[in-house]
Amino acid sequence: MGAGHGHRLFFHGHGPIHRAPAHVKVLALLGFMLVVVATPRQAYGVFAVEALVLLAVIVVSRVPLRYLLPRMVIELPFAVFAVLMPFISHGPRTDVLGVSVSEPGLVAGIALLVKGSIGVLAALTLASTTEPQDLLRGLQRLRMPELVVQIMGFMIRYLDVVTAELGRMMTALRSRGCDPRSPRHWPVLARSLGALFIRSYERGERVHLAMLSRGYDGKLPQLEKTS
Repeated sequence: MGAGHGHRLFFHGHGPIHRAPAHVKVLALLGFMLVVVATPRQAYGVFAVEALVLLAVIVVSRVPLRYLLPRMVIELPFAVFAVLMPFISHGPRTDVLGVSVSEPGLVAGIALLVKGSIGVLAALTLASTTEPQDLLRGLQRLRMPELVVQIMGFMIRYLDVVTAELGRMMTALRSRGCDPRSPRHWPVLARSLGALFIRSYERGERVHLAMLSRGYDGKLPQLEKTS
């Protein structure tokens, strides 16, 4: 079981978190993240409580951790930065496993890593328990600007299209002896990504013209919840 009935992040299920209204889940996530961000850096006990609350929500949602944890790879750049902070920061020094590091940088790095991990896992929990269209309707119900909701809707709809096109381009490059991971071929990769951007921009223009020709007036009826 997985995301066969929705977006690739959605985990098909029928738990209480799945059934909760999308706008309530968005508000809960926003409130939870405000609490996490406001938590003092060295309040490790509070961090532990917040992590336990999040794990309890995940258990209730019936989304397996093995489904969520691999998708936390998006946090990798922030994790690398957090690991580097003790080495590049200034201030009093302390020894950790025989290595001299900045004490303020160590505290800041740990806090950044913990807060980032909790935030990413909470956002993934929302994404895995909420269909994209339900999420968009929830944002509409929260009075988010209509244009922003529409942009997000098109981003979700065409993300798979652009990703598939990128995959085809990478296959074509490899078939011609180009290795995108090799620094020697990075200029070719950069030109390919530029071409992908131009194609995506042109596709957006065509879609917009098609919408106008069909009477688009600033609203998308398909986002309105049907009874």
